[in-house]
Parts: sequence; C-alpha cells; structure tokens
Amino acid sequence: MKILLVEDDDRIAQSLAEALVDQHYVVDIAADGEMGWEYIDASPYDLVILDIMLPKRDGISLCQLLRRNGYTMPVLMLTAKDTSADKVLSLDVGADDYVVKPFDLKELLARIRALLRRGATVQPAILEWGSLHLDPATHEVSYADQLLHLTPKEYGLLELFLRNHGRVLSADFILDHLWSLEDPPGKETIKVHVRGLRQKLKAAGATEDVVETVYGLGYRLNPKS
Repeated sequence: MKILLVEDDDRIAQSLAEALVDQHYVVDIAADGEMGWEYIDASPYDLVILDIMLPKRDGISLCQLLRRNGYTMPVLMLTAKDTSADKVLSLDVGADDYVVKPFDLKELLARIRALLRRGATVQPAILEWGSLHLDPATHEVSYADQLLHLTPKEYGLLELFLRNHGRVLSADFILDHLWSLEDPPGKETIKVHVRGLRQKLKAAGATEDVVETVYGLGYRLNPKS
C-alpha cells in the first residue's frame, strides 16, 4: 500500500519513512504543503500523513483542500502541540486521526494499520484467493498452508492483486501503486517481479499461474487458480 508523508523535518521524515518501508509500505515524502498537493494530484495514495505546521500550505488547509476535491483516503495528522483545540480543528476539517510528537513508533504504526483497515472496510482481515492467504497485519503469505518468503515488491504485488481481485491491473496502475514518484522503474520490471512471484507459488504447489497475464491489458488473479 502507498503512503504520502508530508513532513518538513527531514530527520523525522526519513526515520518514519524507513520504518514504513520496513512494514512493506511504499512511501513518498513531501517537504511542504504545496508539494504534498502536487504529489496527491499526480499519484494515488492509500493514506496521507500530514504535519500540521508546514511551509507554503499548512496541514489543516491541505486536509481541507483534499476533502473539498473529493479525496477520501484516510488522513493522519502529526503535530507538536498537544491541545484539544488543534485536535478538534484537525478532525473538523476531515482528518481521521491525530498523533502528538514525539510519538511512539509502535503506536503510530498500529494507528496507521487501523486507518488502512477502515479505508478498505469491504476487505476481510485475511486476504484469500483459493489456497492463497495473505495477512496484512503480520505480512505472512502462505499457499496451501506453506509459508512463502517473498521480496517486498512481490509481497506488494500480491497484496495489490488480492485487494483488487477480479480486476485487470494495467502496468501503469501497478507502477502508480507500488513505486514512489521519485524512483519509477520501466514496465519490464513488473514482468520480473510477476515471474518471481509465480515461481514461488508454483514451488509451493500451485498448478496454475496464480497471476494471469491478460495480453495487451495487464495482469489479474487467475480465476482457475
């Protein structure tokens, strides 16, 4: 899943981004509110983390702008000020949660998981497709009860397919959701990761390609798998 972190303190931004990447999230960092808006306008995000005190456009006005323009992804506010007025204002403009700096990383990650679950309420806690199971909370993937050891991108691909089961996902859609704006690879890279995912699933006992190529369109979960 893809997260936008809008934070002007580079130390906090980098350390939090590293922690999120370790949890298999794709992360873009924007250093001010205007850059944050440009990123949101250019790429889909599952969650936005906003510092309230930002250069050029503060977090409150950016959250207002998102909601006015119909963006419904969860928004988590970060602030150094622990006052009820700031919390009320954040929630009133459309934020979904509010965390005070300095924050406990484990608690923040738990709040992020909760917001992402809330943003996808139609999804079960465990994502399943036949004998395939993926647990977003533990990042464990199994096929026919055999644990699979996936790379972060293989895991991200599989989660994306499971959250969009039945849909054909184009290469552009996959790139937008699994790679940051600063480091987009070529479309051939997707083929490499799909191939690696298929090989590991077959080694676990899958007799069909779980990820099916729909020529000229993209990829989807194979209805026969």
